[in-house]
Amino acid sequence: MNFLAHLYLSKENTNILIGNFIADGITGNKFGHYSEEIQKGIFLHREIDTFTDAHPIVRQSKRRLNPRYNHYKGVIIDIFYDHFLAKNWHLFSDVPLRNYVDYVYQTLQEHFDILPKKTQHLLPYMIQYDWLYNYQFIEGIEQVLNGMNRRTKGKSMMHLATDDLIQLHTEFEKDFLLFFKDLCIFSNQKLKELN
Repeated sequence: MNFLAHLYLSKENTNILIGNFIADGITGNKFGHYSEEIQKGIFLHREIDTFTDAHPIVRQSKRRLNPRYNHYKGVIIDIFYDHFLAKNWHLFSDVPLRNYVDYVYQTLQEHFDILPKKTQHLLPYMIQYDWLYNYQFIEGIEQVLNGMNRRTKGKSMMHLATDDLIQLHTEFEKDFLLFFKDLCIFSNQKLKELN
């Protein structure tokens, strides 16, 4: 899953949210200096990624994509699924998306000093271009995919994936809604185990 889903699945726990958010910026087990709850967030993130990669609905979504994306298909589906989470936010939260996103940005800025360097570099761009809020719009997803394609020096061809999203929007949305139910159950269980 991508940023918005990981943040949402952290529930109301600030430290787990921070850990879940920074997990991609941490290699191996180099996180012993963080608090126990932040470490739980990192573990939760990794469990979510493992569950997602193995799930048959996610694999079905990847098969829907054009073969040209090769091993970038998983990244594209993660981004698509964040689009559908943002678009259908009202189904999952009573807090308006704008309010939730502003809370996340503020929380991450308040803890900026403890974020890994990679995450410190990324956060200002995320806030400036309001990624989390703009995921709900096709244009927002297009911006993200264009940025990802630039980072891979054009190898990923991810800038073309907006076409896949538009053409198979209904199918991808159905995949997401089915999968996300399973993921929420799994994630809630993992949170209980971690406490």
